[in-house]
Amino acid sequence: MEYELTVLVHPDRESELEKALDVVRSLVTTNGGKVVKEDNWGKKKLAYRIKKQDFAIYVLMDVELPAAAPLKISNALNISDDVIRYLLVKVDAKERARLEAAKKNQPDDEEE
Repeated sequence: MEYELTVLVHPDRESELEKALDVVRSLVTTNGGKVVKEDNWGKKKLAYRIKKQDFAIYVLMDVELPAAAPLKISNALNISDDVIRYLLVKVDAKERARLEAAKKNQPDDEEE
């Protein structure tokens, strides 16, 4: 099944970001999944303070996971020092296909 995993990495880990992300990637792979796509959004200001932090490094991952994996990954991320918050949601395949089709049918602004 397809999931989107958004992790907010502790801002103090910015210099060791790859190390922190390797932990998240290994969580996915050791639980039988795979990372399909990864998008680092960089360091952003949080809407409200989380664990005494005003900033976090946002990373979005598209992952494929077996049915039992989300619970195991959630349990591990809950106790992680590197990740201050995460969101793991199941992707609705029909909705994603509809959005991509709509994006293809939009006229490009650059052609004007």
